[in-house]
Amino acid sequence: MKSTHLKLGLLLSCMMLAACSQEKVANRGFSLPSGDIENGRMVFLEYQCLQCHVLQGTEFSDDEWRLTEGDGIAVELGGATTKLQTYGDLVTSIINPSHRIAKGYPVDQVTENGESKMAYYNQVMTVEELIDLVTFLRSKYEFKSYPETIYPYYVYPG
Repeated sequence: MKSTHLKLGLLLSCMMLAACSQEKVANRGFSLPSGDIENGRMVFLEYQCLQCHVLQGTEFSDDEWRLTEGDGIAVELGGATTKLQTYGDLVTSIINPSHRIAKGYPVDQVTENGESKMAYYNQVMTVEELIDLVTFLRSKYEFKSYPETIYPYYVYPG
């Protein structure tokens, strides 16, 4: 009987340790190598991202700035934001644009049949281009924390 309890305890201990080590791996996320901002800027222009996006904090020449005629929608990228745009968020937005549709825009102008109108670049963009593009885009975001809310101190009559 004592041997059975010992074996059961040992088995449970091993399972808990295995679960802990798996949890650590799951929480790590992923990280790609460092990219080159200037190369990322060139990728941004080469893939004509400005056809559908406006990039805050960047001045492009008239040759580089060509917003698609017609629908007039330009999804904004960069600038000050209270939502941190993580490396993973930007990578996901590029390789799976339908994962999260841009908020604040008329749905019919940014989607078609429930899917993002953004083209999928997975077949044409190299990993190095993706890394450089994400590095470039991250440099254009400025994280602004929410202003602190000060709650008044209330005194209740006693």
